[in-house]
Amino acid sequence: MLYNALKLAHVLSITVWIGGMAFAHFFLRPAVQELEPPQRVRLMHGVLRRFFAAVAVAVVVALSTGLGMIGTVSVLSEGAFSMPRDWSIMATLGVVMMGIFAYLYFAPFTRLEHAVAAADWPRGGQALARIRAGVGVNLAIGTVIVVVTLLM
Repeated sequence: MLYNALKLAHVLSITVWIGGMAFAHFFLRPAVQELEPPQRVRLMHGVLRRFFAAVAVAVVVALSTGLGMIGTVSVLSEGAFSMPRDWSIMATLGVVMMGIFAYLYFAPFTRLEHAVAAADWPRGGQALARIRAGVGVNLAIGTVIVVVTLLM
């Protein structure tokens, strides 16, 4: 029962993270390209502020539930620790994704916040371009994790 609850929370957190990236990358970003730079940068800043807050929670939930599932399996196997290969891949790539998210949040997103506060739309656009690239990488990694997990 505990394992199933951990797995549910884990999958839901990943769904928010990967689904949000897919929505932002493939639907929101192309749609806001029609707006003038001040409107576009302000809108994306507002969206990303909320999304990054949700991703921060998702990261904590995914990490804690992932570790909980690993611990539960270790306990269930009577102390003999053995982790499936797909879990090792998932955990490694998940940590990479978390690192990329931390970079995006503390570097380009901080620059975006400063640009919006200063009404510096070109600098805001540059920050958004960096965020878009990082989100694209994380979306690709997240997709690989899903594929590896389902096919192995």
